[in-house]
Amino acid sequence: MNKPLRRIAIFCGLLVLALLVRDNWLQYVMATELKEDKANRRVAIERYAQPRGDIIVDGKSITGSAKTEGSDFDYKRTYKNGEMWAPVTGYASQAFGATQLESIEDGILTGNDDRLFFRRTLDMITGKKQAGGNVVTTLSAAAQKAAFEGLGDKKGAVAAIDPSTGAILALASTPSYDPSTFAGNSTETDSKAWAKLQKKENPDDPMLNRALRETYPPGSTFKVVTAAAALENGLVDDVDAKTDSPLPYTLPDTRTELKNEGNIPCKDASLRDALKVSCNTVFGKIGADLGKDKMKEEAEKFGFNSEQFTPVRSNASVFPDEMDKPQTALSSIGQFETAATPLQMAMVASAVANDGTLMKPYMVDKLQAPSLDVIEQTEPEEMSKPLSEDNAQKLQSIMETVVQDGTGTRAQIPGVTVGGKTGTAQHGVDNSEKPYAWFISYAKLKDGSSPVAVAVVVEDGSANRDDISGGGLAAPIAQAVMKAVVDSKQ
Repeated sequence: MNKPLRRIAIFCGLLVLALLVRDNWLQYVMATELKEDKANRRVAIERYAQPRGDIIVDGKSITGSAKTEGSDFDYKRTYKNGEMWAPVTGYASQAFGATQLESIEDGILTGNDDRLFFRRTLDMITGKKQAGGNVVTTLSAAAQKAAFEGLGDKKGAVAAIDPSTGAILALASTPSYDPSTFAGNSTETDSKAWAKLQKKENPDDPMLNRALRETYPPGSTFKVVTAAAALENGLVDDVDAKTDSPLPYTLPDTRTELKNEGNIPCKDASLRDALKVSCNTVFGKIGADLGKDKMKEEAEKFGFNSEQFTPVRSNASVFPDEMDKPQTALSSIGQFETAATPLQMAMVASAVANDGTLMKPYMVDKLQAPSLDVIEQTEPEEMSKPLSEDNAQKLQSIMETVVQDGTGTRAQIPGVTVGGKTGTAQHGVDNSEKPYAWFISYAKLKDGSSPVAVAVVVEDGSANRDDISGGGLAAPIAQAVMKAVVDSKQ
């Protein structure tokens, strides 16, 4: 071969080699980056080329799919009772992406999950169109309806848990939104609907999941955690014995008196009586006497200072690290920097109801292939042990007194034992804003089992500055949710 031909052959060989290197670089090294590139419209077209699988509650789908007209996206997501279920489902939108279960389980719902590879391959061979699988939740339709309707036009949230398993039974947040209104990609309808839901356009922030993503001062509901700390650390043994609780009580190292709400019998009150009428002085002193380290340890056993994944992420509730003695006293009655999500406070009630064992909260029972074969099944998992069984039963006894003849009487259910705790959380500069009304509770059946624990927070309304507001505004909602679960068991 002459010299010019050899040079041309080498040059062509190098071109072929460069082409092969580039091709392999694009197909293997850059594949994931290109696939996830927002400018790659083919991925989105493929995602909406067939109906999505469904999210299931009580054996029925709460989602669907509809044919899209005039778009290269063939199908869009639809929702049944979208406003009620939005805190559970999140949304799947052709224009705005996906959140919550729609996002976390997108692979199953679109049929693209690696665990469905064999099914996809079989469908490709047989010529069958790809289909999505289903996400089966732990939710109770009756409990969710009771929570959503109970909140009504009030701003607030509800979380309900099965104490024995950690299964989430209800997760409501109001005001809410219908994900169907922006599930497509029309600039005329979907984009306008989306814009109206954004916080800058709607100060009520309807797309905020208040049950999981908002932390509130828990007020007097946190006294359940303080009572647990007193029992676990041996500061209190007999819940009916007098405590060393002066009235007035001056915060340690200060001249500031810690006030109670109204003229209530808190001097040397027993733990039972102190929880029944919600004595700030008794629980503030307990917190100061135990100290910040023991209080923080107990709070963290209940889940404070850690995010929860249900699998949807829940914000970490807060029990502060850096506190002096007066601040520890205030934190122990749910003030200062203590903050909690409704899910967190449902977890507190759940652990007490479950004889001291806290189960990890979860809302997905199982994932199904399009054939309905189970791909993944969630097994209940113990998260921690905040209380011994003996101390948990002592705390149950005094929480039940709160509902029998204390501030939580509006949570009573005929024939069912109910334990609870009311709370009013003051906030704003110099407590100028309307207080949040709280109620946490559990229901116990005649066989001693507890099928549900609930936390309710109402941000607005005619709340008075005392714990009875929690009993007046939030307790009836909790009662309706508990009754819905109890009725389903009978």
